[in-house]
Amino acid sequence: MAEVLVLVDHVDGEVKKVTHELLTAARLIGEASAVVVGAPGTAAKLKDALAAHGAAKVYVAESEDAATQLLTPEVDVLAALVAQASPAAVLVAASASGKEIAGRLAIRIGSGVLVDATEVNADATVGQSIFGGAYNVKAKAGKGVPVISVRPGAVEAENAEGAAAEEAVAVPAANASSVVTITSREPLAAGDRPELTEASVVVSGGRGVASAENFAVVEALADALGGAVGASRAAVDSGYYPHQFQVGQTGKTVSPQLYIALGISGAIQHRAGMQTSKTIVAINKDAEAPIFEIADFGVVGDLFKVAPQLTEEVSKRKG
Repeated sequence: MAEVLVLVDHVDGEVKKVTHELLTAARLIGEASAVVVGAPGTAAKLKDALAAHGAAKVYVAESEDAATQLLTPEVDVLAALVAQASPAAVLVAASASGKEIAGRLAIRIGSGVLVDATEVNADATVGQSIFGGAYNVKAKAGKGVPVISVRPGAVEAENAEGAAAEEAVAVPAANASSVVTITSREPLAAGDRPELTEASVVVSGGRGVASAENFAVVEALADALGGAVGASRAAVDSGYYPHQFQVGQTGKTVSPQLYIALGISGAIQHRAGMQTSKTIVAINKDAEAPIFEIADFGVVGDLFKVAPQLTEEVSKRKG
């Protein structure tokens, strides 16, 4: 069975949820091999989590440069492994960095790149949502080893025991004049809530929330459900919520188990970033709002009356 390389997305010694999804998707195609690129000692912290999600092998690519250089070590290591292992595919997260790694890697190895996959199939073809979500298509790489970036939340992560046999891989020395060095990291504050693209529940507010102060209604419902807070572009542009929480074509793409849209009309720009969510609930006073076209459940009403009642009921049932 051919290997499928999975670039491990990790932070502060923990595997991000999207990596579990990638390992699950990889097992549909072949044997999942996790690729850990980071500072010395990183793989040891991640091995158990990778084994629990079916990683048969863990390629350990560690060096001080790998922890401080932006993206170049990941591209170099993956390119070397493609030449060494002849994998059936390479899977990365469809994050901002993951998409850039995928593009650079595909050019380096002369392969096709499949971006923002919403589905991965056993023959290494993928499903994609294109033209702002207007069409769902099936695509395959025209040549070489397919390099696939998978949308977080698109694949349901499944546990599976893997041997996680470690194999050391050298991190190629990069040309100092052609790399970007990270001098410091300062994470954007998200409080105790899960990261937006990692959350299984997302509650988003739109123009209908009407002010930054009123976003407390959105936050209260998200907190009751243990979810993340999102915002439409209209809400962000109006200054109601910070830009890093924007969901949509020019923001973040999410595919949670539950997506609740409060006061969001459902313009195609927003729908492109959330319509692959498993269950969509919309609350809007406009019965003709486009969001209702894709909602599984819709409430035509005042969000400032409906959302607090929903929050209260959720809190009551949680005890």
